[in-house]
Amino acid sequence: MNAGTAPSEGGRQVGRLALGALGIVFGDIGTSPLYAVQACFAHGLAPERANIFGVVSLIFWGLTVVVSVKYVLLVMRADNHGEGGVFSLLALSLRAARRTAESERDGHQIEAESEYRTSIWHIMLIGMFGAALFFGDGMVTPAISVLSAVEGLNVITPDLHGFVIPIAISILVGLFVLQRFGSGKIGNSFGPIMVGWFTCLALLGLGAIVEAPVILEALDPRFAVALIYRHGWFSFVILGAVLLAFTGGEALYTDMGHFGLKSVRLAWYGLVMPALAINYFGQGALILANPAAIANPFYMMVPRALLLPMIVLASAATVIASQAVISGTFSIARQAMQMAFRWSIPRRSSRARYTCPRSICSCA
Repeated sequence: MNAGTAPSEGGRQVGRLALGALGIVFGDIGTSPLYAVQACFAHGLAPERANIFGVVSLIFWGLTVVVSVKYVLLVMRADNHGEGGVFSLLALSLRAARRTAESERDGHQIEAESEYRTSIWHIMLIGMFGAALFFGDGMVTPAISVLSAVEGLNVITPDLHGFVIPIAISILVGLFVLQRFGSGKIGNSFGPIMVGWFTCLALLGLGAIVEAPVILEALDPRFAVALIYRHGWFSFVILGAVLLAFTGGEALYTDMGHFGLKSVRLAWYGLVMPALAINYFGQGALILANPAAIANPFYMMVPRALLLPMIVLASAATVIASQAVISGTFSIARQAMQMAFRWSIPRRSSRARYTCPRSICSCA
């Protein structure tokens, strides 16, 4: 009896962790459809058929290669006692450098010691640079995400344009004020909210694809290659906007220790990736049918009667995404202090109990 129930219990545990991961891990990358496609056409790229196909193809294959293959299949295998993130990679690299130096020390102690010290500095510089990039994401994501969500008011009526910035600022101020209380009490609702968000992404995308199914031809990666070749140096500007669709990919690896590899993979392949892909193709289909939709392709997919509820849901999703990024940024800062990369600063945990991540404790 016990042997028979164990697998189902394990499956239920993975499912619960996957639901939690939806609310913490995928908030950042899950809110990218609010602004990614719009940003691709914000620098003078004409909403022509070839360009639309190229942008959608770039986003789809970028998600496939960068997130599905690079992070979910490959990078997440490089865990440090189950923990992930840039400092876990740093700890693994330092440990490998130490083993290499010890194996080469016999007979060449001075040279080996010098090479070891040099490699340590190089590894630490790369690790700190990666952490700095994560800090940059933490600074940019809340502002971009919340503002993009509230901009849906402009689609309802241009008369509300003057309220967009004040509402966005109010949400951001409230978000940071609430940090002192922690997210434990409301964290349990993050997962179900994000399930609703990703479900809406998929439904909106499907509705637009049905109107212009020809957009599915963008599955051919040759459209992405042709876009880059055709626009030359300007393609770097386009790629910079396309990368907005991948922001948050690092969070899959960073938060792996909280939810486990199986749970993160289940959530990504089972819901997040399909919903994102369908929505991006739907936005491409909408722009094909109505080039003027580049002004705000996400909200122009939404039926007018559902605009206000969608704005509320999008705002909730962006708050969840911002909360996750802010928490991750403070976690990186704490880990940096624990590894003696920076001076100690006064801090107070909003949790009653705190356990040091294994990856940090074990790298000393």
